[in-house]
Amino acid sequence: MGNRLFYARSCDPAVRTLPSGFPDPFPMADLILYQRDYCHLCDQALAVMAEARAPDFDSVWVDDAQELEERYGTRVPVLRDARNGRELDWPFDAAAVRAFLAIKISPML
Repeated sequence: MGNRLFYARSCDPAVRTLPSGFPDPFPMADLILYQRDYCHLCDQALAVMAEARAPDFDSVWVDDAQELEERYGTRVPVLRDARNGRELDWPFDAAAVRAFLAIKISPML
């Protein structure tokens, strides 16, 4: 579990930190699917993501980090767009995922 804890902490922009000036050796995908071990809803969400033909995403297990457990514990699975912080809570279907991915929010000027 130790390796996964590092991975979960390194993938979540809310908890990962890198020393100033160092490049990220593991660049994060734009999408993160927060999930739990042994979660049948999370398994269903993975199938929905495949059906929607979602681009590559990182899976982060909330069981491995207290701050993620507090934030997502009762909501998983949750799909998060790391670029703008939008989140899509379960239940969602392939059409909802495609609509979520189609929305572009322009950065504030």
